Amino acid sequence: MQKNINFIKKTLDSLKLPDKNKRHYFYDTKIKGLELMVTEQGTKSFKVYRKFNGKPVRVTLGKYPEMTIENARNEAQRVIADMISGKNPNEEKKNIRSETTFGEMFKIFMERHSKITKKSWIADEQDVPRFLSHWFERKLSIITKQEIQLIHEKIRKENGLYQANRMLARIHIIYNKAIEWGWNGTNPASSIKKFKEKSRDRFLHPDELPRFFESLEAEPNSTIKDYIYVSLFTGARKSNVLSMKWEDINFERCEWLIPETKNGESLRVHLTEKVIDILKNRLQSNPNSKWVFESIGKTGHLVEPKSGWKRILQRAGIKDLRLHDLRRTLGSWQAATGANSYIIGRSLGHKNQQSTAIYARLSIDPIKESVEKAAQAMLKHAK
Repeated sequence: MQKNINFIKKTLDSLKLPDKNKRHYFYDTKIKGLELMVTEQGTKSFKVYRKFNGKPVRVTLGKYPEMTIENARNEAQRVIADMISGKNPNEEKKNIRSETTFGEMFKIFMERHSKITKKSWIADEQDVPRFLSHWFERKLSIITKQEIQLIHEKIRKENGLYQANRMLARIHIIYNKAIEWGWNGTNPASSIKKFKEKSRDRFLHPDELPRFFESLEAEPNSTIKDYIYVSLFTGARKSNVLSMKWEDINFERCEWLIPETKNGESLRVHLTEKVIDILKNRLQSNPNSKWVFESIGKTGHLVEPKSGWKRILQRAGIKDLRLHDLRRTLGSWQAATGANSYIIGRSLGHKNQQSTAIYARLSIDPIKESVEKAAQAMLKHAK
């Protein structure tokens, strides 16, 4: 069965499975050559199918829904561009099957996965060489489970359990991608357990808000200051705020469209009056940039505001507060001003099947009202 369809989540999720020993093939109407293969077991795989040097070639990209539609389209365009330039992607897979070093695999991982699918790819580019450069000349098959356990424990001791768990996750996915792309080996990180992480309940308390806002206003770096304000009053994730684009902001509706969140779906975020004022001032001062928080560097936008955040906390005399806690702060103040868990979950983009049905019956007005109330309550404590 072959059919041309527009690849959207609702359509792909509802595709019927083929009969026994059969496969269905569907072709995207937006990216010519992008294919979805569906098996009788329900496995759905994105592929590129087109001719190369006069012969049909099929290149596997990844499985749906682990690979999102947007990422599949981006990867398909990259593969098609390589084929047009005379490169056969399947030859690359053959090369990976031969003995590959960890450093070589990391470079391939960055270009084929991290930079394409992750807004926080620059953290991978910095952290993996920082902690694992001593593995770069070693073959993938030589690195053992015991060595990974030792580095996991070493990072926990020297840098904390959260950093240790993030690095273990990176090692795990690098090996998984190597296997997916043709390396004949097993993942030595697959059976290693993460360290147990404590769930945080930290947020800005009423007695801390006056000092926090006073210190924030004293911050000399206007980009850092504006970034913190926008993070606090939208409750959006760090990576989304850092990569905020002007094209996604609607001043008339006081709305910001996040094209893709952590859960793979889009999210419309209400912008408070304070945030709208900040954005208008930034746009007026730099009308030619596509990024709200423009910066010099590989990405073109602000990447890591740690130093500015540290200054703000030191001036305010506040300890043990992380950037991610700003997201929890908005939700906590929404609760304090009367919002229920469904409203809070909707405004923060939490993915929950139980609440989804209820959200469908809600207009966005209660969400706007809730965010506005929380923002005003925090600002009152600043006085």
